[in-house]
Amino acid sequence: MTETGRTAPEERAGTVAALAEAIRAVGTSETGQAGPAGPEAPSGGAVTDEQRAAALKATTEVLTAGGAPAALAGPAVAELGEGAAQLLREDPWAVLALPGVRPEHADGFARGLLGAEAGPGDPRRAQALVPWLLEQAALRGHSAQEIGEVSAGLERLGLPDPAAALQAVVVDGRVMAFQEELPGRPGAAADEDEEPPMRTVLALERLALAEESLADGLVRVMSTFVPGDDEEYGAALTGAPAEDTAEEAADAEPDAEDGGADDGSEPAGADDRGAPVQPGPAAWEEAAGAAASSSAAALIRAAAESGVVLHTGGEAARGEVAALLAAAHGLGLRAWAATWTDQGRDGLVAMLPEGSPARERVVPLGALLAGAAGPGRSVDGTLSLDVLLVLDAPLLDVELAATLLESLADGTRLVLSGDPGQLWSAGPGRFFADLLAARACPAVASRTPDFGPIGELVSGIGIGELSAVEAPDKEVVILGVKDAGEAVHRAVQLLSDSIPRALGIPAEQTVLLTPGHGGAAGTRALNAAAKARLNPGPGRFGGFDPGDRVVHSPALGVNVPGRVLDGDAAGLHLELSDGERLTLSPAQAAKLRHGWAVTAHQAVGRRWPAVVAVLPEDAAAGLTRQWVYTAFGRAERHLSVVHAAGPALAQAVAERPAQERTTRLRAILIEQ
Repeated sequence: MTETGRTAPEERAGTVAALAEAIRAVGTSETGQAGPAGPEAPSGGAVTDEQRAAALKATTEVLTAGGAPAALAGPAVAELGEGAAQLLREDPWAVLALPGVRPEHADGFARGLLGAEAGPGDPRRAQALVPWLLEQAALRGHSAQEIGEVSAGLERLGLPDPAAALQAVVVDGRVMAFQEELPGRPGAAADEDEEPPMRTVLALERLALAEESLADGLVRVMSTFVPGDDEEYGAALTGAPAEDTAEEAADAEPDAEDGGADDGSEPAGADDRGAPVQPGPAAWEEAAGAAASSSAAALIRAAAESGVVLHTGGEAARGEVAALLAAAHGLGLRAWAATWTDQGRDGLVAMLPEGSPARERVVPLGALLAGAAGPGRSVDGTLSLDVLLVLDAPLLDVELAATLLESLADGTRLVLSGDPGQLWSAGPGRFFADLLAARACPAVASRTPDFGPIGELVSGIGIGELSAVEAPDKEVVILGVKDAGEAVHRAVQLLSDSIPRALGIPAEQTVLLTPGHGGAAGTRALNAAAKARLNPGPGRFGGFDPGDRVVHSPALGVNVPGRVLDGDAAGLHLELSDGERLTLSPAQAAKLRHGWAVTAHQAVGRRWPAVVAVLPEDAAAGLTRQWVYTAFGRAERHLSVVHAAGPALAQAVAERPAQERTTRLRAILIEQ
């Protein structure tokens, strides 16, 4: 006990509460205040090569003087601007903004420049540590952090006065503070006058604005949606004006001498954006009645009535999205579907009838947003479509989801489909899960099961049960091993020999899945063993040889399998799974990984005929139901589990649903 009779946890809770109150006051008084200005760009227009070279030279000198690697000069100029050298001299802890730099590195650099003046309580250190902690949280999937978590992190880093530091960064606008009702509160308070329990969270500006923009976009699309009218739709199909608009149509008919002849460039009844007349309820009901399953019919009916619809289900449920795409296209709407990967695109296309024009309306989401595929953009910059179906929606982080919503015109129908049991996005947020929890729009749960022993196993895992399944054709095989070394040996044996020989599935169609990259049975160890067995070589091109399986990761959460073709002075030549060929520079090739073994996070959005899931004993603490569900569900025909985790596997499935994430989207949607 302390002198005041309070325990340490009680004192900490009191400090955090007082700090939250102070920050709320700051937020009220500082509303609209601009954040700190970044480095000013040099006057006189674009930076010349000479200016950049001078900036790099000056930054290198500062880094060297502080004992930091000169290799950080390029990233420093890219992150901090051409005035990086001056900024680092004035604030050495600004180096924390650079990739790979940790607080102990920044402290050493500051001591190298400032000497004894570089103390742990320096205000510059405090103002750098708070954003760094939030960036680290974002890497773990959090779009915000409770104030107590950030305060505890500052204490662990030796900051003498975390409360003052947090208040200062909020005042400066380096981070944003929000007060919101605690999530998961079981019902309203018994007393209407009783204040609900609240929490204060901190967020980086970019993530706070992304979640606000995302919520605004969802509300905009839902509020501007107008269902179609049967009479207007019928008139548009026949080319005759509806009875109540005949007079207006006659008045609006252009004279021939005005050059108003119809050239047929737009569908009948199209508006000035080229959007066709929306089908009415009767047309949608007819399409729903023709659906092959009750779940597909329910999805079509929901899309007919709402601007935003959520659709949940496993792999087989993707056929329901295909049915909706075909139905919307058949009703004359500009309907498109977007998938996370090229394999997802090909799988959805295969579910559509042969010869269906809708087969040409499926594209990868990244290509759609980049303009490399899809309908193109209207004059206002929005996508030229009426209906967008997004599969694998749980994989969208909040920034990508916000970009998607900004690309949609008012009144667009948006259907978000995905498996809620799978791993969330690689980036921060839990967009799809928060939408489901907020109940802000209709949700259709598929009743179409994933069949077979693998489907039965994965479905049980989804509800927290790890049960044995009958697998007469060796669809599921569990292999117990004593340690990581044996796990690697057995996994590579399955990949290279047992599965090809017993099941006829070649090694190229089998993948090894493991929880992490490091450790005695992580992807690095598994890939090294697989390469030695399947494609031995000296690694003469930066550790790679022709024929090596690789994973190309051009962006966070985007992982494309491929193989090495060759290498030369120009770089490393690859062929990717979608048929694209590209050449990576030496710097890009340094980020490439071998691809016989990948993590479950790298595997999302794809499936393989055979999967070998490797569960070493050192991964037991990090296993969750979500990870097991995702990893096992990547298998189409065969799943082998090389298991050294003991009882931790069953415990994870039963007791640890997922790694929690702190987000704000659900609270924002509930407030609106």
